[in-house]
Amino acid sequence: MRRVAFAAAILALGIAASADDSGRTLTIDHYVRVRSTVPAIAGQEVPIYVRERVLAGAALRGGAGGDRVALFVHGAGTPAEVAFDVPQADYSWMAFLANAGFDVFAMDTTGYGRSFRPAAMNDPCNLAKDRQAPFVKAPCAPSYGHALTTIASDWNDIDAVIDYIRALRRVERVSLLGWSLGGPRAGGYASQHPEKVQKLVLLAPAYTRGGAAAAPAKLPPDGVPMNTQSREEFFANWDRQVGCPARCSRRIRSARRGARASAARRRRRHGASTRPPRRRCRCRR
Repeated sequence: MRRVAFAAAILALGIAASADDSGRTLTIDHYVRVRSTVPAIAGQEVPIYVRERVLAGAALRGGAGGDRVALFVHGAGTPAEVAFDVPQADYSWMAFLANAGFDVFAMDTTGYGRSFRPAAMNDPCNLAKDRQAPFVKAPCAPSYGHALTTIASDWNDIDAVIDYIRALRRVERVSLLGWSLGGPRAGGYASQHPEKVQKLVLLAPAYTRGGAAAAPAKLPPDGVPMNTQSREEFFANWDRQVGCPARCSRRIRSARRGARASAARRRRRHGASTRPPRRRCRCRR
């Protein structure tokens, strides 16, 4: 009788442990192969980084399914990890949705975060003259004097990731969430592929009122392929958008600083030559 009771207790503990594990939020890294349409590397197959946050139980079942699969698209200033998954309690948008039962993904478009960085981004001479000083001893001429990507190449990256998620989680449609420049990225994509998009959410979508309606006369247009942003510039821009003084938690600021540093370390492992605390983000038209 004791052996039966002991076995039953062990079984109950196992079930409880499984139940606890099923509620744990996982972080899963994916790399999606994309045939690029970025002008400088057109036709090359390159890796696009995708981060997933999902409850362990849902992952074991093959995902949340139905209408609960979502993809975040970042803006011009920060890659996906820094924008949507800051490791601070109640601050990660991805973790919040994952804990609500969603299978949540976020991607870095070409040139951002852990996605492929075209070679032009490794040459500090390709920065604007007034941004070169921290990286070179004297101003130098660019080796690539054009904008790096286009909105169409961003849409191509998104399409490859959407198709990957649809196949991985066996769903027909994926919801899109775009922030800032992620607005025209996600919104433009949804207008072209409504059959693949479940819902569309745009947060403060970027819009240049004075921009030309017509496409540039040539692609890629003349310009710089990337820009830099110091730590001080990053936080000044962030604080400006908060709007209310003394509303920024020091823990959140520290967490975002840590996330940026982590992303910068990963970029350096992928061949970048940036010197902290500045980072590079690529430019597009």
